[in-house]
Amino acid sequence: MMTDYQEANLQLGVMESRFAKIIWQNAPIPSGELIKICEAEFGWKKSTTYTMLRRLCEKGLFTNHNGQVSAQISQQDFQQAKSQQFVQDNFNGSLPRFLVAFGGKRGLSQQEITELEHLIDSYKAKGE
Repeated sequence: MMTDYQEANLQLGVMESRFAKIIWQNAPIPSGELIKICEAEFGWKKSTTYTMLRRLCEKGLFTNHNGQVSAQISQQDFQQAKSQQFVQDNFNGSLPRFLVAFGGKRGLSQQEITELEHLIDSYKAKGE
């Protein structure tokens, strides 16, 4: 779980995000195969792929051990940590404040309201 990561590790540039998504979709993946995918997808040279991989390994997202690239954290857990950090940074950690801002001028659709009600009910049931 990514609970101890610093905010800087949650920030990915556009290409880092696209690259990470490729790894998450294919992990574990041999680094040679990753190089081929990145050459086809981005037109990258081998050195560019390894530079980007090193950056994301330093952030703790992936490992490259004996030519095998593996995820240290799932894409879902990473997105969850980013979402929690966003709410913390922008709404003092208040989910209700976030929802009010999210609904804003457009409001929430009936389907969104129903989904939120089901989510709240499931959390209430867990607490009982």
